[in-house]
Amino acid sequence: MTIVNEPSPARAVTADIVYLGPMTERPRFHANDHSRDNLVLETHAVPVEDARWRPVPPSLDREGFMLVKHESAIADFRDTDEVAHRAAAEIIALIADLSGAEHVAMLGPAIWRFGERSPDSGRLNNSLPARFTHIDASDARARLTAGQLARKDRPVRRFTQFNIWRAISPPPQDVPLAVCDARSVAPDDLVIGDAVFDYNDRPEWSAESTLVRANPAHRWAYFSGMTRDEALVFICKDSDSRRPQNVPHCAFDDPSCPAGAPPRVSIEMRAMAFWFNERR
Repeated sequence: MTIVNEPSPARAVTADIVYLGPMTERPRFHANDHSRDNLVLETHAVPVEDARWRPVPPSLDREGFMLVKHESAIADFRDTDEVAHRAAAEIIALIADLSGAEHVAMLGPAIWRFGERSPDSGRLNNSLPARFTHIDASDARARLTAGQLARKDRPVRRFTQFNIWRAISPPPQDVPLAVCDARSVAPDDLVIGDAVFDYNDRPEWSAESTLVRANPAHRWAYFSGMTRDEALVFICKDSDSRRPQNVPHCAFDDPSCPAGAPPRVSIEMRAMAFWFNERR
């Protein structure tokens, strides 16, 4: 694993970022049938920096996200059987290397998403791009998940929930993922809501998530032209309040992407890293 940092002039695009608008009810959204969502959304045109060209690359310890080179042994990321067989071990090794954690556990299977121009968009469960700004868990949900996944023989000192996002369509991406600098996010920007997993092949269930209100202080970034040998790693939650712990993210249309670029296809995986207290 190496940090991606190639010299080039910095640039930014002006893009539409979708936020949560004023609501009196608890927000609720669905993985598949968005006609059932209870959301008030508003669109803001904001600068989104192409962080690939920063002289000092973003880091997990500062902004809460980073781009890494990560060559995978997976030959075909759209082969669900191959991904199920090989991906977990690679992601666990990557997060352990990046974080120095003593233990890493996966949070569910891989998730494939397809830009709306793709014939596969919406064909699989939860396969539409996440078009509004969110964080994949609430604080309470992250604590609950950590308690379920932690080793039982040692008390947990700290846990961090990571998202690992990879574009598996060739560059450039027409609908890349934007991430927001955790240092620019205020507590009042965050609103707890419910993510409903309305899958066709199993009972419906829900989990707490976090939505985000607009704030002019937010500093957005993305990485243009991602390849299959790169991974965008970012923090969703960290139990250590002194560290970055809320990185909002959402899909957006890159206005600089040439017409005719292939529709974005991506795969994301989530993991929880743990540090433990010494045995007594």
